[in-house]
Amino acid sequence: MPNNNSIARGRRAPKGVMRRLIRMVFEFYPKLLPLALICILVNAIVSSMPSIFMQNAIAVVEEHFASGDWAAASGRIFYLLTILITMYVISLGANVAYNQLLAIITQGSLAKLRKKMFNHMQDLPIRYFDTHNHGDIMSFYTNDIDTLRQLISQSLPQLMISGVTLISVFCIMLYYSIYLALVVVCGVVVMTLIARYVSGHSSRYFLEQQVTIARTEGFMEEMMNGQKVVKVFCHEEGAKADFDKVNDALFENSCKANRYANILMPLLGNIGNVMYVVVALVGGAMLLNGAGNLSLSGMALGISIVVPFLNMTKQFAGAIGQVSNQVNMVVMGLAGAHRLFSLLDEQPETDEGYVTLVNAQEKPDGSLVEVAERTNTWAWKHPHHDGTVSYTRLMGDVRFFDVDFGYTPEKTVLHNITLYAKPGQKVAFVGSTGAGKTTITNLINRFYDIADGKIRYDDININKIKKADLRHSLGIVLQDTNLFTGTVMDNIRYGNLEASDEECIAAAKLAGADDFISRLPEGYNTMLTGNGANLSQGQRQLLAIARAAVADPPVMIMDEATSSIDTHTEAIVQKGMDALMAGRTTFVIAHRLSTVQNADAIMVLDHGRIIERGTHEDLIKLKGTYYQLYTGALELD
Repeated sequence: MPNNNSIARGRRAPKGVMRRLIRMVFEFYPKLLPLALICILVNAIVSSMPSIFMQNAIAVVEEHFASGDWAAASGRIFYLLTILITMYVISLGANVAYNQLLAIITQGSLAKLRKKMFNHMQDLPIRYFDTHNHGDIMSFYTNDIDTLRQLISQSLPQLMISGVTLISVFCIMLYYSIYLALVVVCGVVVMTLIARYVSGHSSRYFLEQQVTIARTEGFMEEMMNGQKVVKVFCHEEGAKADFDKVNDALFENSCKANRYANILMPLLGNIGNVMYVVVALVGGAMLLNGAGNLSLSGMALGISIVVPFLNMTKQFAGAIGQVSNQVNMVVMGLAGAHRLFSLLDEQPETDEGYVTLVNAQEKPDGSLVEVAERTNTWAWKHPHHDGTVSYTRLMGDVRFFDVDFGYTPEKTVLHNITLYAKPGQKVAFVGSTGAGKTTITNLINRFYDIADGKIRYDDININKIKKADLRHSLGIVLQDTNLFTGTVMDNIRYGNLEASDEECIAAAKLAGADDFISRLPEGYNTMLTGNGANLSQGQRQLLAIARAAVADPPVMIMDEATSSIDTHTEAIVQKGMDALMAGRTTFVIAHRLSTVQNADAIMVLDHGRIIERGTHEDLIKLKGTYYQLYTGALELD
């Protein structure tokens, strides 16, 4: 079942996410980010200056009104306009600069983050993908990345500009008139309380919106993968009904979030207008009554102060509105960032192994020595505590000793499993669904680690072998074949990236795939897309066998590789499998008992225990569970 812990954590963005996000972007762009911040500061500060020039211009007019010296007044005003134009040019330059820089920083950071996420995802254990919805994982790279883009490129810069504007304008207000500034403060308190109430509600629903978007994308991914099943069982109407449920949940959360968010700006805008009127009334009353002015500048209250103050009031209210408008976007972006960081914080697959797989060459005395070139002879390089190194020929001897295992600590699914597979032997596992067949093979390649007991590979504890080297020595053909976008040759070479075209073709011939590949439109250069949708199930399975063959591993795992194909195709695939298994230690998970009659040993499992073992003839004579399965008295379910 998918793990919803990360989804649940996405409902809230804990403290520290913003700090971690800024630190990450700074690490990506240590020079460009400070430069962009400086440009933002310059733009914000300069944008707050027009009120000062307006006050000076009005003061010049008042000063020269009585004398009538308009020539001097014009010169002074022209001087002020020149400075103002210069400041606007600087502001424009800073605006263009920080927008260009942010484009580089934002897209570059997202590209680096996606790379970091994908690289980290490759290091996660199989358990993570078995317990998390794949659609939710895809949402990390689409929806959450997009919210982060908006946060970095728009919301945070706008918040910074608005914040600097608020501080700058308020300082100018205090400089000119503390009394009028207090009137503005009263209006700000009202605006803040309303913004806090509305934003609190909308933020909660914006976070819920993120979660339901991930669920919707997960549902869509599931439906696309299972479209054939939907149509086969005529479940189109049911699928529509299920989609309506997740879509309605998304609609409800999105609607509530945007209803609150959309009402905020009109409310703050109208309160800003009311505040503008109140400041005008208070300023006018103070002028009419000849009231004194308390200010940091020491200037008397006059038209030259009241008129610019009204402009600053509107600017101040607008900045508060911008801050409130961006809060929801910031919350949504932080929710996305938190989900992304939750992926990056997942513990990677641990590997304490130190035994490695190397190319080896046999010396005349029979000992092995490591060589750089490929020799088709592999050996385990085993360093010891005393500094010596020993080499053990890779033979494919696999043994289980009293192995217990559970996917969760409270539920054991394998009990006291003891078995051995000598080099070149074929060992088959038979049992009903859930008996533990696939689990055993998952332990051989260490997709999961055992709870108790021991597994030895060529008499080496597999916990001592590096996982990459261990898996390099194993070939796997699964029931569900995964083909990747690329040519047929690329998909075969996936088993050994260093293989030449000739080796890939030889592997295809060994698997029995060369015949159908040669009939494809472009042969081995035919492009495959959509998991090889243009190939039959049997053809896809033959390519999987060829992919395993080109790796030339000493140990093979066949996980019900012929269970989903017809009898005629099975004969072709089985021939390829027999060629691949020849001379190799092979573990076969059997769905059809006819495919394992020639096995050297057959293990019959039931509820995680081996209840019978022996050759086909031995088990038939025993007339136990295997005999009943073979004769049809019992069925594999």
